[in-house]
Amino acid sequence: MSRRRRRNIRDSGEPIETTPGMRRCVRGDNRGRTFDRKTAQLCRQVANTLHYVLHGDGTNELLSSLSVVSVEPAPDSSRLMVVVSSDLELGNFGRAQILELLERQVARLRCEVAQSIHRRKTPQLYFHLAISPDGDKQ
Repeated sequence: MSRRRRRNIRDSGEPIETTPGMRRCVRGDNRGRTFDRKTAQLCRQVANTLHYVLHGDGTNELLSSLSVVSVEPAPDSSRLMVVVSSDLELGNFGRAQILELLERQVARLRCEVAQSIHRRKTPQLYFHLAISPDGDKQ
């Protein structure tokens, strides 16, 4: 296929299937972003690393009680939204206190993530505390 023909297909504004499992959008809000297995793989690696780091930290009971629920790109793989939940009853601890503790530890957590993944730049980590299914008021 000639270059001119390929350019006309790309400029049509429709998503182009480049390879199986990868979808690339060329027009609109998603210009140039790819949604592929590599982003999902990065999210799984970050989730596993954070799980081991949080549970391996025996110095802080509150950090050790946190579990990683999910890691999702927000809006792309340079920033990741980490959803965590706590195993402790949150009567003594507030939602703001847990998120503040995570924000103080974010540099150390990013350092651990950087050591476990093989990327040029380590993604930014943003945390969200999920409400426990027990119905605890946070």
